[in-house]
Amino acid sequence: MSENKKVADPAAVFACALSLWQTCQQEASRQTNLNLSEVYNGVDQLMREVMRIGELFEKWACEHIEFNELTDVWPYLLEDKFGESCVSAMGAENFNNFDDIDCLRVALRLRLPVKLCDDLPIPIDLTAANPVPNSPFPAFRIQTVRELAEDHFCEAFTLDDDPFDDNFGPPQFALYGVGTDGLIEHIADRRTYTEALNLAQKIAPGVLFPSNPVSGFCLQS
Repeated sequence: MSENKKVADPAAVFACALSLWQTCQQEASRQTNLNLSEVYNGVDQLMREVMRIGELFEKWACEHIEFNELTDVWPYLLEDKFGESCVSAMGAENFNNFDDIDCLRVALRLRLPVKLCDDLPIPIDLTAANPVPNSPFPAFRIQTVRELAEDHFCEAFTLDDDPFDDNFGPPQFALYGVGTDGLIEHIADRRTYTEALNLAQKIAPGVLFPSNPVSGFCLQS
């Protein structure tokens, strides 16, 4: 096993389950027509579900989250925000179906640093200074975009979007030049981040985009 591989933390599992349990109780109090005992065939089954979700999410996070980028203590962050993010993503009555796809949805809502990989649609938005002097572009930007399924129009794919929205195709990586006025000029789209990175480095040798980016926005000086 790799020395850098994180092992599932029981404290994190407990924090997820506790946060989700408390948020469900708050939702039941707020929504008078929501009977969690009926939805889950008993409160004991809801307890099992929140424990299952806590274990699943922690296992998923150990594989996909770049923990070195976190500034919060992991179990504390989960206790404070996990339940709310789950409920906002899928409602308090749908946890029987919570799976790996929902792990990504919740991770993005939590603004966690998710590692970029080929198997998951991860939104990124990176800007790096151009080391080449006298260029019309002081900086370059690599951002994920998606094409509408029934159109050829591309939209930015961001942390606020559903990564599994059927209305869009798979993410691509758009390379832009950033002008002195802050306006961006589209240069090219590439299927993978590595291809977009290689193109940026050909245009501006020495440009410092990260080789292993994570979800979200990062400004490189």
